[in-house]
Formats: sequence, structure tokens, C-alpha cells
Amino acid sequence: MAVTDAQKAAAEQVIQAIKCVSSPRKKRVLADLFLDLVDKETWADYYQVIPQPRSLNGISEKLQADSYTDPLEVHEDLSLVFWNALYYNEPASQIYKDAETLKNAFENEWRARTVLPVPSRTSPPPTSAQKVHGQLANQQQTLVTPVPPVALAPPVNSAAQQPLTLTGTPSAAPAVGSPAPPPQASASNQPSSPPRMSSPDMDVDVGGTPEPESMGVDDMARDGESDLVVQQLERGLPRWEGLGDFGWLKEKEGSEDRQSELVLAIKGHKDAIGNRYAAALEAMPEETNIPYLSFSTPLSLKLIESRARANAYASNKVFDKEVAQLFEKARRWHEPGSDVYGHVLLLQRLYQALTSPTPPSGPPYVSSTNFASLRAGPGTARPLHSSSDSEKLPAVTTFRVSSKDRTFVDEVTYRGWSIKLADWLHLSNPDDPSKPIIAQVFKCYVSDEPSKKGQPGVTACWYYRPEQTFHPAQRQFWENEVFKTSHFADHPVEDIIEKIACQFTARHIRGRPRPPSWCLGWPLYVCDSRYNDRERIFVKIKNWNSCVPEEVRKSADFMPIYPFERMVFPRRFGSPFLKGTRVRGPGGIGESIGRAEGERIEGGGTGRKRTRKPGAPTDISGPSKGLYVGVGPANVSGATPQPIVYTPQPGSGQPRTEDRSVVTAAGGAAVLGTNADMEKLSAETARHFDRDPETNEVLWFAAPPLNVAGKPAPRYSLQYLHWLATKRKRADDGDSMEVDGEERAERGRSLVNRTAAETVEKLLMEMGE
Repeated sequence: MAVTDAQKAAAEQVIQAIKCVSSPRKKRVLADLFLDLVDKETWADYYQVIPQPRSLNGISEKLQADSYTDPLEVHEDLSLVFWNALYYNEPASQIYKDAETLKNAFENEWRARTVLPVPSRTSPPPTSAQKVHGQLANQQQTLVTPVPPVALAPPVNSAAQQPLTLTGTPSAAPAVGSPAPPPQASASNQPSSPPRMSSPDMDVDVGGTPEPESMGVDDMARDGESDLVVQQLERGLPRWEGLGDFGWLKEKEGSEDRQSELVLAIKGHKDAIGNRYAAALEAMPEETNIPYLSFSTPLSLKLIESRARANAYASNKVFDKEVAQLFEKARRWHEPGSDVYGHVLLLQRLYQALTSPTPPSGPPYVSSTNFASLRAGPGTARPLHSSSDSEKLPAVTTFRVSSKDRTFVDEVTYRGWSIKLADWLHLSNPDDPSKPIIAQVFKCYVSDEPSKKGQPGVTACWYYRPEQTFHPAQRQFWENEVFKTSHFADHPVEDIIEKIACQFTARHIRGRPRPPSWCLGWPLYVCDSRYNDRERIFVKIKNWNSCVPEEVRKSADFMPIYPFERMVFPRRFGSPFLKGTRVRGPGGIGESIGRAEGERIEGGGTGRKRTRKPGAPTDISGPSKGLYVGVGPANVSGATPQPIVYTPQPGSGQPRTEDRSVVTAAGGAAVLGTNADMEKLSAETARHFDRDPETNEVLWFAAPPLNVAGKPAPRYSLQYLHWLATKRKRADDGDSMEVDGEERAERGRSLVNRTAAETVEKLLMEMGE
């Protein structure tokens, strides 16, 4: 159908509205980079990747020239502007985030004008890079990596799903990246994958996991083949069925009025300077197209408010469930750790506090702990029995599970969640709502205290984030890495934000947890070490059994996994305090000691001195002081590279020098495994480098030499030069006390070089004679 004048005007209004969208503080206009096409000379590859480049000004010009025959063509071109940006740019880049914001604004503006037709799809257009390259990728995957879905995960609707354990039996599917068999090949002749490593028991330390702090890069990108392995597995994983039918609000008198009051409390909540936190909920579109959500129907705060005012909810349970789904949508919409993400979690905790047996007084509702039940969170709280009053920190946690005034139960239910022993949770953080507490449930209970009689809760062990620890600047962290602590805390169910999962590295590198332990879309963390926040010590975990509740140790039902085709290591990142953005602690850059589990600490537990077994790898988690490492003659002669240990003989009087070779500094050959390439240093190359004068080993330094001017050569003083000239003059005048006359004078001249003037004078005298 032709574009009418009214539709043309409405489309122009949409474009103008997009051009007016600005950043939250109105410091810049987001559409500036989308007004014109990308420069072909500067970004030539853009036109090779993007099939249909589009710009806002170009679309406006075509609209003015009546070049469109259908208003949906305008919609497709406008959507391509942002789909192209989302495909070409990295998800963490600012232009990617701007494109997401503008795309949502565009969809909202288009729907707000009834004269414009409603598009039939919300997915990328057929001419978009997502569709074009997606089809090519699928064709390549079919030809290059023909992995049947059953080789990675069982069918979703299988009748009986037994926990899958990794075995040593070769898979029938070809390895990722292996060539496809010829068409005439039979199934029995197809190449098979190499045998998979067996899934270790939890109390076995699996070798080959490199120490994150041994890496020397800020952000080591994972190779594309590893990403493909993860994507292949996740495509076959079952989806989350959503919240259950238990733990919801019950019917009470005046329920209809109460629903409106709760919505207004969320909508009107402000911080100390008057900022409305509900803006984080209102910024989301009503349509629900976020992957892995438990629902797909449109939902927004405005929609819930209108239904509550109209008494459209059949029960409190229906209202309560929709509010929970709204917060679920907001948690997936906003970036974890951002301020708006923290606003969402604070509003969720406010809502759960208002619907609890002991709601806060108000409005206005004010809380010094962001409505959390505890007074302090990770990095700030101290144990209840701590006797150090100088710390001035709230006493909150314990070092063991308490059994006082409570009755232990198998599970507790809350707002559709069934919480059981060993489950992982996000809990409300009283210090920073944007960083919810990561914890594992060690006990579920019902309180017997008179003031909390019958109220359910959980006792959970806290895990710290990297920014909640003190660590050296050079330490590296796994992606989404957390650290087990000895802090236990009692939380009422109102503190529960959502269920999550955390894997120890031995299983994280081999697969993903099975439901109900974890579902796609849930946050997933990895743990490799303990952290002692009092001594600031990192301890690499070797005995995983000691980290989980006793009831699930050695249990085959505890977090079984869907295995990868091969091991996939997570990415590594530098300290969050070195990324150029302001990161809230309470941790920071500071001294720490990393060691293996079971190593003895000397000096009364201060963690500053430690005893190592002979030949044990040197820890480099502390600051480097003149570090150099040597590659010995084995590397030059062509033999297998071996770490060099400098150990003077007893009684030699020399101090013991620690092993500072490259391999040992990285954790040892057993730790590096296949994650490092070691090559021999040829003699032709080694001759260009300095060597140690005593060992004749090539010297390697931790950093390039400082750009400092060299020390100048010593110079004669003016007094000495004057004395030397006087001596020569006296020798020429014969005023010296020599015995042999002229012979003595000549001998003195031979010992002292003549000046240029003296040489010329003598030469002229000889020529005159």
C-alpha cells in the first residue's frame, strides 16, 4: 500500500524523536553517530560485513522524495540502522548500548502512532546481517561440524533424564573443526572425537587449570572454536519452566486497595536527592523479547498499575506473580553491576519487605541497609564473635552453622522458588544492591524465636567477588569468578533475589549444570579459590568436598552437568580496579598471598611468611621486586625446556635464591598443561641476549629497562689538568731535577702526551732548522 501523507508525517515524527534521545544526564545526543553512513575509506570492512547499510538522514531523504511505497519499508530501514550497529559492534561498546537504547525508543515511538501499521515481526529483517550471516554460519556448521544434538545433550522431552556423567567412551560425533565425511561414507566409518576426560570426583584436584594470576594480559579472548562448543551445547539445553505455584501472597481483606498501594510505593520511591528508582522499570519496553525469560507476554509497570487500579487481578497470587515477573524481566534487561540494575534489586527488596510479616514504616520508606535484613555485606561485615572493636564494623556473620532457636527443614518456598540444601542464591546486599550477595545454602530452617515465630529462612555461606577482595594489581581473574569464604549468615526468605549457580573449575571447564541446578538465563559463576578476608590470603581449592554441605558430598545428584565436546576455559580479566571506571569496593589493590590448600602459614597466622615444600612453585601474586627469570642451557641446546631452580649448596655462604623461571612463575608445567606453548630457543637467537656471568643462562626480565640516562664517564678535575700542564712546562724549561739531563726530560715527555699546540710548535721549529 502507498504511504499516505499522515503516515509520512508520522514517520518523520518518529525519526525526529529518535534524533532527540539523549544520555541520562543529557550530555550527548545518542543519534549523532547514526545520522549518516559510515565512511567507506575509514571503515571499508563495514560494507563487506553489512549487506544493507542505512542511516537516519538517508531514510529521511528517501521519505521526503516519496521513494517508499509501503510504510513497513520505512520501518524495516529504520530497524536496519540499529540492527546493523548491533551486529558490527562489540556488546560491551558504547555504540552498541546506544543502538539498543535507540532501537527501543524507535519501537515505542512507532507503536505510539496508530496511523502507522504494526510490523509483523520483531526479529531482524531478512536483509539484515544477522539473518544473512546467520544462514551462512549454519551452512558452514552443517558442513564443518556436523554434531548431532544428541551427542551434546539428550532431547528436552525425554521420558527419563538420568544425571549425565562424563565417561571415557569416545563420542560418535566428529570433533569440532574436523572435516565432514564424504557423502558415500557409512556411519561406521565416520571419524569420532578423541576420548573425553572423565568427570572428576569433587575431592580430586584436576590438573591443567592455570592460575589466573599467572597470565600477563588484561583480557585474553577465548578462541572462536571454544565459543562454538559452548553455543552448540546451549542450543540443546532445556528451557526454564518458570516460577512455581507456591510461596505467593495470600488473600486478605482490602486486597484490591493494597495492590495499588504496593505499585505506588514502587513507583514513587526516591533516593536521598530525589531520583526515582522506578525509572529503571519504566525504561523497559512493554514487549517481552528477552531470551530465556520464563514468560513471553507483554509486561510493564504501567500495565500492572492499570490492572491494579481496575481490580483486574483475580487474586493476590496473580498480582504477586506478575510483579515477580516484572523484576525478572528487569534483571535480565539491565546490565548486572550497573546503577540501574541496583535500583531494580532495591525496588524488588522494598516490595518483598512491604509484603513481609513485618513491613517497614512509611511512606516514605527509608532504610540504611537498602531494606536488606542484615546490617552489612561482604567485605564490610565481621564475625559475631570477633573481639576487635577497633575495626568499627558491624558484627553479622558466623564461622559455623547455628542451630539455636530454629527447626531445620528440607526446603523453603518463596515466590515461586523452591530453595533446598546446597542451592545457590543471589541475596540482597545491604551495602550495594547492584552487587547481590552470592551464597550457597547450608541449611533451611523455620525460626523458633518469639519475635520471628514460624518465619522461614536460610543459612548461607558467602562468596566474595573480585572487587570485594584485596589483591595485587597484576592478579588475573576468571570470567565471573568468585571466592569462597568462611562467612555464614542467616537470611530470611525476603532477602532472596533469585536462584543462580556456581561451579568449581573442575566441572566448569567440562560442561554446564543440568536443571534444576541451573537454567539458561540464570547467572553462572565459577570458583577456584578460597579467600581469607582477615589475612587477605587466596588459597587454591584442592578438596572440593570441604566447600559444600556435608549432606551432598559425593552425591551423584549434586549439580550434574551436560558435558562439552572438549574442555573450555573461561576468559580472564585483570583487576576490576584497573579498568578505568570507578568500581565500588570494599576491596582494593593491596598485598595478598596466594598459596595451595594445605600449605602451612608461619608467624602466628599472619600470612606474611610461609613454608614451601622443596621445589614447589614460587607464588607471584605479591608485588614483583626486581623479578627476573632464567631459561637455562636446555632451552638453547634443543632439549625439552625445564624450569631452573637456583639452590646454592649448604654451607656455601650464599643465600637461597628462589626458582624464578618462566614456567615456575606461571604455576609449573602441570598447571599450564596444554594452555601454554613452549618452544626451544635456538643458539642463533640466544646469542643476541645477555647471559648470567656465573650460570651462562639467558637472562629474562619482568619489564623493559628504565629510560634513564647512562652514567657519564669520569673526568679529570681542573686542578689535575693544571698540575699536568705545569709539569710539562717545567720539563720543557729544564727546571726539573733529572740526573741524565735531556734524556730524563725526553723520558718525561714520552710518558705525557703533548698538546696540539706543543706538537705544532715543535714541528715548525724542525722545519725552520
